Amino acid sequence: MMTRQEKRCDEAIADIDWDYPAPFTVSITPSPDEIDGLNHTNNAVYVQWCEAVAWAHSKAIGLDLAAYQRLDRGMAIRRGEYDYLLSSSLGDRLVLGTWLTASDGKLTLERRFQLVRADGDHATILRGRWDLVCIALSTGSARRMPPEFREVYLPALRIA
Repeated sequence: MMTRQEKRCDEAIADIDWDYPAPFTVSITPSPDEIDGLNHTNNAVYVQWCEAVAWAHSKAIGLDLAAYQRLDRGMAIRRGEYDYLLSSSLGDRLVLGTWLTASDGKLTLERRFQLVRADGDHATILRGRWDLVCIALSTGSARRMPPEFREVYLPALRIA
């Protein structure tokens, strides 16, 4: 049975104007150690949250670190961009969404992020983008995506 708080969070997520359809989301509330001297969430923390939600999404669709190691392949960040639009503060209820938005089906993948305030104005706090390249874990060299990557990542693409 869903609790009142969980239901309220689900309703808040449903009301958010997401950049792309059907995001994979995690709920986040900044902790005291994530607040910097300017009394807002430190920008580096947003990057860590993006990494955490990306791994959670990859695992949820079927590719976790063990699969990467077994296949000797991984998706490495070639470029990361973050647009810090607003600040967040201690106790803010936030929702971080992510999507896979593009791929050549061979070597590259694009992942997008949107961090939104769950309560009140539903304002977007951050937008991010990663350009990823498939690498061999054993050498760090670019390598084609194995069939297992294409079978999991390509059907997960969300395009506006």
